[in-house]
Amino acid sequence: MADTVRRGDSLGAQIANVLRHRIVRGEIAPGERITEEALAEEFAVSRGPVRDALTQLSFEKLVRIQRPRGVFVVGLTGDDVDQLYSLRGALEQLALSRAIRVEDDARWRTMADAVRRMAEAADAGDHATFVEADLDFHSQIYALADHPRLEGAWRQYLPTFTALLEVTINHDEDLHDSAADHVELMGVMRSGPAEKAADVLTAHLDGARNRMLSELAQQER
Repeated sequence: MADTVRRGDSLGAQIANVLRHRIVRGEIAPGERITEEALAEEFAVSRGPVRDALTQLSFEKLVRIQRPRGVFVVGLTGDDVDQLYSLRGALEQLALSRAIRVEDDARWRTMADAVRRMAEAADAGDHATFVEADLDFHSQIYALADHPRLEGAWRQYLPTFTALLEVTINHDEDLHDSAADHVELMGVMRSGPAEKAADVLTAHLDGARNRMLSELAQQER
């Protein structure tokens, strides 16, 4: 089935999302040339949104724009995955160190709701809902940190990590272990000590990185 875009949403963001998933899943090979003309025809849009999408993917290092030769897919390597998760680890550890200072129970309710939705999605085997709740959980760590620039850095890379999670989560037939990981992480964030919370987060992100590296290895076979 062909991918489509919806009027009313940001067309550039939608096109970038489709292409990002194709690249992360290995459906477009590294080095492959893509053109604005072909993409505009495929998605039935003008070249403007296509150009916006390619600019975003260039920022994410998933494509390389070489005018006038064209746009070439860079793809993901193991080193790319290591860089992405080392960056996320640095950002999220800083966010966590600030979030754990928050004592107001009301401010933790959104994260608790994400934990509840993950549990329900695990029971239902609903991977799409689980991904959404998982990312909402981690976004709340940044929101609780009260550091707009730090949260802004996370938002810049959120589309990339969304694509990575959507690829890896589909290999998990049972989502309950992942749901339990988030229950543990929230619990230790609230009860401390800070060193344990940092260790739990490190193990959590290392697991995500390793699953993505395993996915890349399978794509290369």
